[in-house]
Amino acid sequence: MIKIYHNPRCRKSREGLQIIEESGKEYEVVKYLEDVPSEKELRKILNCLDIKPINLVRKNEAIWKENYKNRSLSDDEIIEAMLENPKLIERPIVLKNNVAVIGRPPENIKSIL
Repeated sequence: MIKIYHNPRCRKSREGLQIIEESGKEYEVVKYLEDVPSEKELRKILNCLDIKPINLVRKNEAIWKENYKNRSLSDDEIIEAMLENPKLIERPIVLKNNVAVIGRPPENIKSIL
């Protein structure tokens, strides 16, 4: 099944969800700002994306700029920051089996459908 980590207030995330809906495939929506992923789940997402934690961070968010920018953080500290402030997690993220993509641009999602 397809899983989308979604923020309904984000235009790119809504566009990504629409692509999934139009595919006709079964999917699950995780509103990750309300249903924050566990550390284990976030690590799995990173593993499926095959990226370092810093590459999943929304670096233009005020929280990042005010609290973390220009600090030397370990991968574990970056993961902890995302778990404490899920708004820092890039969106949308779409998983299918053990493959994931970040839907920026939303067309990236088509590659795993």
